[in-house]
Amino acid sequence: MDLDAYVAEHGGEWRRLEVLVSRRRLNAAEADELVLLYQRAATHLSIVRSRTPDAVVLADLSRLVLAGRAAITRGNRMSWRPVADFFAVRLPAALYLTRGWWLTVMAIMVVAAWGLIAYALDHPDMLTNYYGGRPEEASLIDDFVNYYSEYRAGTFFGRVWVNNAMLAAQCLASGVLILPVFYLLGQNLLAIGMVGAAMFDAGAGDIYLTYIAPHGFLELTSIFIGGGVGLRIGWSWIAPGPLMTRRESLVHWARHGMVVAVGLVFVLLVAGILEAWVTPSPLPPMIRVGIGAGLWLLFLFYALFWGAQAARKPTT
Repeated sequence: MDLDAYVAEHGGEWRRLEVLVSRRRLNAAEADELVLLYQRAATHLSIVRSRTPDAVVLADLSRLVLAGRAAITRGNRMSWRPVADFFAVRLPAALYLTRGWWLTVMAIMVVAAWGLIAYALDHPDMLTNYYGGRPEEASLIDDFVNYYSEYRAGTFFGRVWVNNAMLAAQCLASGVLILPVFYLLGQNLLAIGMVGAAMFDAGAGDIYLTYIAPHGFLELTSIFIGGGVGLRIGWSWIAPGPLMTRRESLVHWARHGMVVAVGLVFVLLVAGILEAWVTPSPLPPMIRVGIGAGLWLLFLFYALFWGAQAARKPTT
């Protein structure tokens, strides 16, 4: 084979491939052309290597083929676009589409918690039985307040973040069986309600609310979302609707549940930061509560109003 003639015949294709490889963005036609020229250059490299193995030509063609391969596969590089799409579209859309379930769980749990506190205050024996005796007021208040500062903030943050994330994940994962969700939410309700009743009974209701509210708005809402979305997943195979089979319905809502599960990790991250650094801080109570309430309202705006816009996008 005449190598000079071969290079003259195909040199134009190689130069064009080099031009396309050097461009950062290609339109559809140029991308197709890049793939075609890469395939031809790979064939040319094989022919030259087997018939006329000239070192210079082989080196140039090998470099060009490697560059072409890298240009074709460079779309697999790390991109932040899926992350942005997750938080801007997928997560708020999933929260919005399941809003009826977790808002209902939230309303029921809040009413039940206050009902439990009121009932326990009207029936003092209930507190005595729960605590194994009448709790001493000063010790009860000190233990409650010191709970938020007895560990280093970083250590405490890690504990509450993992604990709350696990509880939310358990509610989501067990939702397919429905009944375990009620058990998990009931346990949480009982713990919060009985502590609240004891604090109110000791005349420290204001301290209880001051220490619960800064992080509790986001933290409890996340737990309610986990329970509500878990119940939605369970209901999907009980009443799939006329357009989907039970399996299709379960898969559809389980996908939304996975999106919510990942999103709640970050919501509870914020709640953990509030609980570790804002709740026990020396800031005035109104400022601490205001910070927690403000972030909670922003989250509701994100889930309900932004979520409504995201849910209308065809991709969701």
